[in-house]
Amino acid sequence: MRIAVAIPCFRVTQHILGVIASIGTEVHTIYAIDDACPDGSGRFIEEHNKDPRVRVLFNPENCGVGGAVVTAYKAAIADGMDIVVKIDGDGQMNPALLPKFVRPLLRGEADYTKGNRFFRPESVQSMPPIRLFGNAVLSFMTKLSCGYWNIMDPTNGYTAARTCVLAELPLDKLEKRYFFETDMLFRLNTLRAVVKDIPMDSVYANEESNLKIGKVLPEFLRKHASRLWRRYVYNYLVRDFNVGTLYSIFGTLLVIVGSAFGAMHWLDSALSNHPATSGTVMLAALPILIGIQCLIAFLHYDVSNLPTEPLSLSLESPAKGDTQ
Repeated sequence: MRIAVAIPCFRVTQHILGVIASIGTEVHTIYAIDDACPDGSGRFIEEHNKDPRVRVLFNPENCGVGGAVVTAYKAAIADGMDIVVKIDGDGQMNPALLPKFVRPLLRGEADYTKGNRFFRPESVQSMPPIRLFGNAVLSFMTKLSCGYWNIMDPTNGYTAARTCVLAELPLDKLEKRYFFETDMLFRLNTLRAVVKDIPMDSVYANEESNLKIGKVLPEFLRKHASRLWRRYVYNYLVRDFNVGTLYSIFGTLLVIVGSAFGAMHWLDSALSNHPATSGTVMLAALPILIGIQCLIAFLHYDVSNLPTEPLSLSLESPAKGDTQ
């Protein structure tokens, strides 16, 4: 298995050489992506780096962390790499954890692994409260929109992926900036890829986060809603039609019919000054209650409908499969 590391480089000249030096010998190639860095990170690496594994890639314009990672993904696929691990260049992701991220991919247990800073209570003690709350909210929205109910910490950028799975993704359509990690999960779910969390500790210095929850929350809500709808249509109407589809359709219809019936009679009662009968109230409430139960059943079905068989097992070549 040929393992590569992707390091987006944007104003990381103070840390990048230390990060490269910390990467173990199990890694075959290191891609350092200069994302139109104003500090010239790429040239700095070329002038000062002594590691022969490093290959500097240059983006002609700033594409954000997602655009930088996609550049490395394409290079890794073209170079015949088997696994790509993404590590930030600011020194906050410990390269010593790399074997933990790669191991489930080597064993054929997952197609994609990502860090989870919420796994142990001790891991979040150093996390600022605003980040803890923001990540918890984003994690729940990601569970809804992406369908991976077994994961947390969706904005965690410490990831590892099989290149045979990456080759099946529309890489050019992935989000380029803060929503990149979440969009990756959405795209992986459409392929039924297996995603696994890797416990890790959070590392924070005194720096201020560039991710402003109040600023990006409206945008994130819109994008999550879009992906939730697209995932539902693809998984429950286009690719499959199952009991979850029936639960969702009948549940929605019953809630709408009950609400409309109740609203109509409530308005008529208010205008005529005659209270609705108990039978009318029950006729309005019963379909709503049954509809809510159906929607809860659909949610339970969706939670249990997680991918379990790694996609890479069917995509990799027979020769590689025989060597594992």
